[in-house]
This record gives sequence, structure tokens and C-alpha cells, in this order.
Amino acid sequence: MNFNLSQIPERTQQPRKHGITMVMDKGLSIQEVHQFLDVSGPHVDIVKLGFGTSFVTPRLREKIEVYKKYGMPLYFGGTLFEAFLVRNQFEDYINVCKDYGIEHIEVSDGSITIPHAEKCGYIEKLTRYGTVFSEVGSKDAANIMAPYQWIQLMRAELEAGATYVIAEAREAGNVGIYRDSGEVRQGLVQEILTQIPEEKILWEAPQKAQQLYFLKLIGCNVNLGNIAPNEVIPLEAMRIGLRGDTFDLYLDSEKA
Repeated sequence: MNFNLSQIPERTQQPRKHGITMVMDKGLSIQEVHQFLDVSGPHVDIVKLGFGTSFVTPRLREKIEVYKKYGMPLYFGGTLFEAFLVRNQFEDYINVCKDYGIEHIEVSDGSITIPHAEKCGYIEKLTRYGTVFSEVGSKDAANIMAPYQWIQLMRAELEAGATYVIAEAREAGNVGIYRDSGEVRQGLVQEILTQIPEEKILWEAPQKAQQLYFLKLIGCNVNLGNIAPNEVIPLEAMRIGLRGDTFDLYLDSEKA
């Protein structure tokens, strides 16, 4: 940090296993990637090339090399995995990941229906090629699962070999663990946390109010995802109590 300031909560150090910030790249240019990582790289732990954007991104290989130059892990969005799968091209997907040097892989079923045992089978297979993030929850706002179902799915996917389970929210933050208004399904989240270790869950939280909820509930080292590139620095400040919303969270009133 740039200067000494007391009563700042301790953040986990990179490479982090929890306290992760995952950023969604929805189409940054190569120059924008340089600029983004130059400013925010120390506070970003992994980047997702959102949904299927990597299929249409110009100079994709060059862009990926820029991320690698900065030592930044990245992965293709789960929608791309599903696009290959629904076309019976699972092996092609593995080959694409190998070809581009992608060592983190998202397995999701938010857009297509995959029998859960089959999904766990894909997770198990893909752990041979990289670190697996498995996403739980549908992109269909009408598909509302009971808390016990979330817990069962998350537990099974971790047992199949996923390093983290991602709680679905979409890039807008209005499905899955959120209502269509963006409000957190608090009962659902709190019940999940009674059974699934918080350090194993990556909460998609693109909206500031959603990030604030999880920071207050779990603490500064909560795993948060789908963060916009220009929101990384504001989020890091909010994590450690240097934004109005969290200013009082870590202050000792007798010392302040």
C-alpha cells in the first residue's frame, strides 16, 4: 500500500486461495488489457473471458498472451463450454483450451440442461487438464431452486473435483442467488453457508450493493466474481473499509 494506516483488515496475499476477485472481460481490446492490468493487476486474481466472447474476439491469442505476460490466470466463460457441449464437441473444447494454454476451466449448465451425474463426470474429466470452476444455478429467472438443491449440487461438484463452485448471477446480477431486482436471496445464501465452506464459493456480484452484502456477511476476504474491470480498485477499497459503505466496519471506536 502507499502509506501506513492503522485498523485496516488483513487481506490474503496473492496467489490467493480465498479473498478472490474475478473480473469479467466482455471484450477489452489488447491496449485496454494492458491499461487494466497496469492499474488493477495487484488486486485481480483471475479473469473470465465472458460467455462466448472469445469466439469472436479479434487477435484472441495475442490478447491471451498479454494476460499471461502479467501472470494473470484466465478462463473461457461457461457459456462457451455449453456451446461446445450441446454440439457434441466436448473433446474439441478440451483441445481449444490446450491450444490456447487455458489452465482454468468453467463447467456450467446455465443455458442447457445437463443431467447432474453427467455434469460431475465432465468436472472429473476436466480436472486432468486444469483447475475447474463449476457454476451452479440457472440463467433462467423462472428456474428457482430450493436451498437444499443448491447445497446438494455444490457439494457433489466439489466432490467431483471442482476447486470452487460459482453461485450464478449472470453478468447483470439478476438471476440465481438474486431476485430480478438484483436483491440478494438472503435466506438462500445463509443456508448455503451452513453446509458449504465459504472459501470454496465464488459469489458472482456485479452490483455494488451485492458486493457490500457479502463483505458485511463474510468479511473482506470473500470470493467475488463478475467484477467489471473499472470496478476493481473501488471494490478493493470497499473490501478494506476505505469507502463510505464500509468505513465503520473495521474501526475500533476506542482507538479511532
